[in-house]
Amino acid sequence: MKQLLTAALVAALGTASAADLRIYPSFAEVREPVRATGGTLTVTLPEAAWAGLIPGTLDLDGLPFTSAVQRQEPNWLASLEGKTVFLKRPGEATQPVTLIRARDLLVRDAQGRYLTARYEDLSFDVAPPVNPLSPTQTLTFTLPGAGAGTLAYLTRGVTWAPRYTLRASSQGAQLSALADIRNGTDLAYDVKTAELYAGDVEVRGQPVPFPGAALRNQAADVETTAAAPTINSQGELRGLYRYALSAPFTLPANSVVTLPFLTPKLTGFERYAGLNTYFTPQNTSGTLSRFYRLKADERLPGGLVTVREEGRLVGQTSIPETAAGAQIEFSLGNDPDVRYMRAVQTVSSERNAQGNPVKTTYRVTYTFESSKDRPVRAEVTEVVGGRRIVIDSAPARQNQARAELRVDVPAGGKATRSFTVVVDNS
Repeated sequence: MKQLLTAALVAALGTASAADLRIYPSFAEVREPVRATGGTLTVTLPEAAWAGLIPGTLDLDGLPFTSAVQRQEPNWLASLEGKTVFLKRPGEATQPVTLIRARDLLVRDAQGRYLTARYEDLSFDVAPPVNPLSPTQTLTFTLPGAGAGTLAYLTRGVTWAPRYTLRASSQGAQLSALADIRNGTDLAYDVKTAELYAGDVEVRGQPVPFPGAALRNQAADVETTAAAPTINSQGELRGLYRYALSAPFTLPANSVVTLPFLTPKLTGFERYAGLNTYFTPQNTSGTLSRFYRLKADERLPGGLVTVREEGRLVGQTSIPETAAGAQIEFSLGNDPDVRYMRAVQTVSSERNAQGNPVKTTYRVTYTFESSKDRPVRAEVTEVVGGRRIVIDSAPARQNQARAELRVDVPAGGKATRSFTVVVDNS
């Protein structure tokens, strides 16, 4: 007779399930050790865990099996069918009743009458588990024999994301990062080993909504129960950034665990007022935007960045995944203190036999005006399209070229710069 081993991944909310986690930005791989003493292995997952599981990803690694059958088991109340429970309705005395049907809470009273109860009006001789009305999913593997292996599955319920803080002042700037590890399920994990991966990884399963319980930050819980793990870079893995946590930790249900992540050294940092636009022969005017430009000596996973100047919040944006030493530029919105006026003059125009312009030379002049009490760098980039484009004396480009201006505008003053554009569509 085949022996049956039930590996309950979690018995109740708050009971952590021992696991190794490989966490990606939009999902995680959960790896749980299992052992079969005979030819059958039964794994029971609570409904909350099954709801986040990506279809078609549950596997038994290192333990061959000949078949697997999944089925939904009744909830805890089903085990009380035919037994006595207690009913207390508002304004009435408590009375013993027999639970006839758990599915719709049909009970029978002492007079033999049937009625439908509400769960909150029922009490029991034994303590019910968390989520007693939720069914469980059972997966039964048929095995050639006994052995040990790893139950692995992908879930949308566990994810991670970095978030950066750029602290800038007149003395320079510093960049630091935190890693938010998010558990959106009712399943707690006793994490033995964990790896974080950053990069573009696609899985085909459809996203599943997480349980509606509010998430709470659990960083303090990690620090008080054990030494908090550190996050160490493990290098690159086929285009993914890989990080490992140095120590085990607990990932509570419906929580966010936050850990210190990166403190890269900035090898370049600039502030400037900028404008990125497309060429037009029309005159324009407006305000420049607040731009930041930086380089870090470490690879940076993509994430939210918060910018603080002199300790004050000045904006938030997102940065993409960036290799070590690569340049990052971003804008935090308009800077009303730095304005521009753009005037366009047609220097010459050649037309074909039909009277259509085929080659036109423009003179573009920018006048910058600043009301700041300090000098500011102004930078403008215009993208010019055409069959053949010449910007000032630079070599001709095909289809598209960039005109760039860089100028220091004095405090409370003005500055003017010009460039020529030749658009040749002949």
